[in-house]
Amino acid sequence: MTTLGFPPAVVATSGSTDPADPLVVLLHGRGSNEREILGLAAHLPAGPEYAAVRAPIAEGGGFAWFANRGIGRPVADSLRSTMDWFRSWLDDVAPAGRPVLLIGFSGGAAFAGGLVLDDPSRYAGTAILYGTLPFDAGLPTDTGRLANLPVFVAQGEGDHVIPRELLDRTWNYLLAESGAPTVAQRQPGGHQLTTETVRDLGDWITHRLAYVGRRTPAPAGPPSPVLWPTIIGGELPERRGPGPEVSWTIPQQQKTQNAPQDLQERLFDEIRQLPGVEVGPSHISVPGARGFTAGDGSGNEQAFLVPEVGEFAHLHPSYDGSLHLVLPPEMAADVSTKGWGRPHMWAGTRLSPGFMLVYGPRNDDELTTVRGIVAASRSYAATASSS
Repeated sequence: MTTLGFPPAVVATSGSTDPADPLVVLLHGRGSNEREILGLAAHLPAGPEYAAVRAPIAEGGGFAWFANRGIGRPVADSLRSTMDWFRSWLDDVAPAGRPVLLIGFSGGAAFAGGLVLDDPSRYAGTAILYGTLPFDAGLPTDTGRLANLPVFVAQGEGDHVIPRELLDRTWNYLLAESGAPTVAQRQPGGHQLTTETVRDLGDWITHRLAYVGRRTPAPAGPPSPVLWPTIIGGELPERRGPGPEVSWTIPQQQKTQNAPQDLQERLFDEIRQLPGVEVGPSHISVPGARGFTAGDGSGNEQAFLVPEVGEFAHLHPSYDGSLHLVLPPEMAADVSTKGWGRPHMWAGTRLSPGFMLVYGPRNDDELTTVRGIVAASRSYAATASSS
């Protein structure tokens, strides 16, 4: 089928031929083609179907996904036309309900980023490899836009192809404002895939597809209005000012804007007074973290950090002061969108989709709000335990 003035999609495939299996779409870089990137599939997990799509615009002996107004800066109308063309193809081969992962390299990374920013709920995840998101191309990049959408991002510190400004902007957006649970990798090399990147990408694909194979993924994208019964007025307020710096490697920790120690202790005292809560060393966190348990995970393991012991939250040591806890996915997305925390990088892959880092309170008003967020986590655990 020819649409939007472009030729029919040229696609190379490998792996499964069962149309019910997950689909992993490989998107090549500018000036390349579908055959070159299809070779990546041989180094990725068996099980899904891999489809490498040829970009529709001929350029430089290869093909491109959009016209550029500078490296990494798509022309908005061109990007919109090719995204619509791609969606026409995708909706034919992967009707709603078939999980789709997008893996984009360089120019294909910008194209993959455009697709998920345009319609995050359509995809089960995306990998942005050695490229930039298509900023300033008419697509929304507001806070929480990619909430509940697992992302893998890899960059080379010596990349001289994509402007450093765009690489940094992509990195910072994905790891903070986007709300996406993001596995991130930065290496000393340049603009090319490395063995380590491919290995870690394969591991991320394995865990994400295992998750969606067991459960219905949480809806991705900004949440609809969320009711918070544990917060006065029923609405989570906006957190003031820019967010703190948070580590992008395991263990996930808050590194700046840390809560004063007296507020940490007051928060600890208020949490342990919640109904049915017991305290002790965390079963999952760093040494010195204090865990909060209630019930067990037999009703819904997704409501717990450690279902086997009923740990639903823990408070990190005083040098950090943040918390990890689990919330229903829509509440977790609201926390990201309102600036009170960010998802764990493994949320929705190895861990519950509502697994969040919540920033430590900086003052009494924030203490009240953070206590309300933890109380919502406790309620989620209580509902799961009674199921």
